[in-house]
Amino acid sequence: MKLNQLSDNAGARKGRMRIGRGIGSGKGKTGGRGGKGQTARTGVHIKGFEGGQMPLHMRMPKRGFNNIFRRDFAIVNLGQLQAAIDAGRLDAGQTITGEVLQKAGIVRHQRDGIRLLGKGELKATLTIEAAGASKSAAAAVEKAGGKLVLPAKPAADASAKA
Repeated sequence: MKLNQLSDNAGARKGRMRIGRGIGSGKGKTGGRGGKGQTARTGVHIKGFEGGQMPLHMRMPKRGFNNIFRRDFAIVNLGQLQAAIDAGRLDAGQTITGEVLQKAGIVRHQRDGIRLLGKGELKATLTIEAAGASKSAAAAVEKAGGKLVLPAKPAADASAKA
């Protein structure tokens, strides 16, 4: 058996149907589109159209909204950090930042910052810079003897509340 003698099983590949090539082809004349009307033409837009009746998707009640200012964090669990340290991808001595996590392959993109969650167990003493952290994650880092550096929250203006 040689590479140039390899071939597919019989019937494994089916040829493309060439439409609009005469009535003898089985897909001639109307080209599989039926006869006349809106759907025989390009630019058809009748999905959800119910003949003038208010369409179902417009009759249903709407709820909520899409917050365009919402921040999208890259999620990192404590277990992932410990696994990376055990595998030698992270150095426990250096400050863990978004760039370090990205280079180690723990996160693909930093997005709006790193958010630390408490799933898994952390044994190493780490200094972590993150945009946010859950209470359980912050407690676990402190318990392991590490330090969690979060951005300072803006001070609430007392005059704005009055």
